Amino acid sequence: MPLTLHAAIIPNWLQSLGATARLLDRAEQWSGEAGMSEGEILGARLADDMLPLAYQFTSCCNHSAYAIERCREGHFTPQTNPPPMKFAELRAMVQEAIGTLTAVTPQELEDIAGNDMIFSFGETMRLEFTVQDFLLSFSNPNLFFHAATAYDILRMKGMPLSKRDFMGAARVKQG
Repeated sequence: MPLTLHAAIIPNWLQSLGATARLLDRAEQWSGEAGMSEGEILGARLADDMLPLAYQFTSCCNHSAYAIERCREGHFTPQTNPPPMKFAELRAMVQEAIGTLTAVTPQELEDIAGNDMIFSFGETMRLEFTVQDFLLSFSNPNLFFHAATAYDILRMKGMPLSKRDFMGAARVKQG
């Protein structure tokens, strides 16, 4: 049986966003227990030239649900608004992304998989893809990069986490 584009990405993205939602919940509780303010933890960075934790959570949504929305139009431009600096706002964003992905049907993705897709940033950067290649070779690795970076920032700050916290709920065989 051939693997559909939907089967290749949507369940994995939902798994990752589910883990991201749990990381947010745990980070909020843990940061309070550790005496860190919301701004301190959400503003934390792995390195000075990297973007903060809040941006990492936002980018998980941008490279999943927002990417799907933009594929419908054929053009993705990164959102440059500052990320929300409140756990509640980030949580709502992740939940909205989960809802968006849950509503995507296999047929919808099959119908647009071969369509043209452009990624542009600023005046000079323009990459041309098909929707399928954009989702598989651009958005997919970006989602996992930002999810891993969020996990890494929390670990760096001292939050007790395990690999399972990053992976989320695996889709094990039932029955």
